[in-house]
Amino acid sequence: MEALEQAAYEVEVYENLIDVLLSVHRESAETIDWVACSERQEPPQPDRQSTNEIAASAGLNSYQPGLLARMFKLQQRQIDKLTLQVETARELDAQLYEQSINTWQIEHAEWRSDKALAERLLTHDLEAKIEALKLLHPFEDISMLGTSVTFHAHSNGVVEVVLSVHGERVIPSEIKSLLQSGKLSSKKMPVSRYNELLQDYICSCALRVGRETLAILPDDIVIVTANDRLLNSATGHIEDMPLLSVAISRRTLDSLNLDTIDPSDSMKNFIHNMSFKKASGFSPVEALSPSRFSVDA
Repeated sequence: MEALEQAAYEVEVYENLIDVLLSVHRESAETIDWVACSERQEPPQPDRQSTNEIAASAGLNSYQPGLLARMFKLQQRQIDKLTLQVETARELDAQLYEQSINTWQIEHAEWRSDKALAERLLTHDLEAKIEALKLLHPFEDISMLGTSVTFHAHSNGVVEVVLSVHGERVIPSEIKSLLQSGKLSSKKMPVSRYNELLQDYICSCALRVGRETLAILPDDIVIVTANDRLLNSATGHIEDMPLLSVAISRRTLDSLNLDTIDPSDSMKNFIHNMSFKKASGFSPVEALSPSRFSVDA
C-alpha cells in the first residue's frame, strides 16, 4: 500500500506540474490606476489632540473632597494625585501625537514617492518604467519555475521583456502515469510531446509577462521575447536565441478569454515571430523591433 500511495503521489505531482506549466498566463496582478495615483490628495498632517489631558483636568477642576477626606485632611493628597494624573495624561497625549506624526510622515513619504512615480510614468519616462518594474517585481512566480526575466525600455518608450526560458530545466523528460495495477509507469517523453509542452509553456509565459507588465505600466503595448538555447546554424554553436517575439497589445489581451485559450494558438491574435514544428521544435527567429510600435498603439 505504501508503494501504491507513493506512485499515486508522484503521478499527482507530475500532473500538477503540467497543469501549472500550461496555465501560467491565467494569473496576474490588478491593473494600477496611475492617473488616480497622481491625483490622490496629500494626506493631512494630524493635529495635536489633548483629549486625555482635558478629561484629567476636568476631574481635577471638579474635585470636591468627601466627608472622610475633610475629616482626615486628605484633600491635598487627593489633589496632588489628580494633578499627577493631568501631567500623565498630557504626556500620553504627547506620545500619541508623536506616533501619529511618525505614521503621517511615512504615509506622506509614500504618497510623495507614488505621486512622483505616477507622474513620470504618465509621461512615459523610461527610467520610471524600469523603476516600477523592479519595485513591484511581478515575475516572481515565473522565476520560481526556472525562467529568468530581464526588461529594457527603448528610446521610443516601448518596453521589451526578455525571457530566458531554460526549457530543459522546466519541461519534464518523462511521462508518469499509473498502471491498472496501481504501480508507477515512467516513460521517456516523446519528442513531439516535449516540443508541444515547451511551446505552450513559452507562449503561456509570454502572455503572463505581457499581462503583468501592462498591469504595472500605463502603456498599450509591450514586446515579449523568449530566448532558449538553440543551434545557431551560422556558427555551429548552441546559443541563446529568440524562439518567440510577440507584441502584446492591451486591447487584444483584454478581449481574450484567458481561462480557455490555447496559449500557442493565441499568438495568432498578436504581431509575432515564431517558427515551430511539432517534430523538430523551435527554430530561431528575429526579435521584433521596438521601433515598429508605439506605447500608445
